[in-house]
Amino acid sequence: MAEARTDEERKNAQPAQPHTGQPPRNEEEDTELRPPKQPSHKRFFIIGGIVLAVIIAGLYWWHSTYYESTDDAQVDGNLVQISTRIKGNITRVNVEDNQMVQAGQVLVEIDPRDAQAALDKGEANLATARANYEAALAGVPITTTSTGATLSSAGAEVQAALSTVSQAEKQLDAAEAQVLSAEADNTKAQLDLQRYTPLVKRDVVSRQQFDSIVAIAASRKAALSAAQANLAGARDQVRVAKDRLAAAKANYNSAQTGPKQVAAQRAKADAAAAEVQQALAALEVDRLNLSYTKVVAPDTGIVNKKTAQVGQNVSAGQTLMTLVPLSGVWITANFKETQLDHMRAGQLATVSVDAYGGRKYHAKVTQIGGATGSMLSLFPPENATGNYVKVVQRIPVRLDFTDPKENSDHLLRPGMSVTPDVRVKN
Repeated sequence: MAEARTDEERKNAQPAQPHTGQPPRNEEEDTELRPPKQPSHKRFFIIGGIVLAVIIAGLYWWHSTYYESTDDAQVDGNLVQISTRIKGNITRVNVEDNQMVQAGQVLVEIDPRDAQAALDKGEANLATARANYEAALAGVPITTTSTGATLSSAGAEVQAALSTVSQAEKQLDAAEAQVLSAEADNTKAQLDLQRYTPLVKRDVVSRQQFDSIVAIAASRKAALSAAQANLAGARDQVRVAKDRLAAAKANYNSAQTGPKQVAAQRAKADAAAAEVQQALAALEVDRLNLSYTKVVAPDTGIVNKKTAQVGQNVSAGQTLMTLVPLSGVWITANFKETQLDHMRAGQLATVSVDAYGGRKYHAKVTQIGGATGSMLSLFPPENATGNYVKVVQRIPVRLDFTDPKENSDHLLRPGMSVTPDVRVKN
């Protein structure tokens, strides 16, 4: 320091005085006449550096205490694989790689003629099914009426047959009685004839009386034959009447199946109605297949990895391109496990995007992963051996943006590197 110099040093440091012809001044006079020296600027730089270091250390302590940050983070999103839902031949491709498309925009068109033909066939099948249903439905009341009438008629026939059998049996009884009466009369007449025959030979009775006895005997014999014939006819009538009764009962039993016939007809109508529903479902599938001939974008985004070409034959489920949605993105930040002590869902965060000079976005923690990244990898680590080295693991944490307006320009793209700062303490 200038104040610490000795008198000798001051004397040596003073430049030689030019010779002016005046007597030299003494030391006390020189000191009084010389102006005071200004303080050095080094002191201010040192003090300022110390204060700045203290401020930086304080900010670092405050940030590390109240915030958790990581540079192992990126923008994430749902990449949509655009594929076909039907097979066919591509007739038109309306997009190119890296082209922006809007939701609902037609990307690829497939030849619709096959699908249109299937739709026409489905409409014809539906018309046929409906006609069959109408016919089966109309047959239900007809069957109900006809089976009811048949049952009533069969019942009446059974009653008539029963009456016929009863009448025939009565006639049979009367014929049997007539046969018995005719047999008795014939027996008496034949006995009379036998008694009068010897008497007429001895002229005990007149020839006229004997002729009368002969005539009576012949008449009684003829009457017996007629009665026996009537008996045989009565028996045949009873048999025929019983046959008719059996037939009437069979018809009645058959007519009693009328409710089952009605149920069967209703079942046919129900089956026809089911066929109508089946035809409607098939027609709806045909309509959907026709609509699938135009592959549309499910969301707004950018087309990548386009493989569709005009004239290409594609099968159902074949991938044609990848759509990268520009909305609905989020942040996947892989924090060290030592940073998760105070991290909870709902905590606010500020996200800095590397691609845009550190542009800030606001987000919040929504999910904390259920396992480390190494456990979710294709080949999880095997620590069963004795050569285990402890490594700090990372847990994926999802952050969702809280202000959709900040990404209204859709500058965030999946895969971009970001740096989130999560406030874990208030």
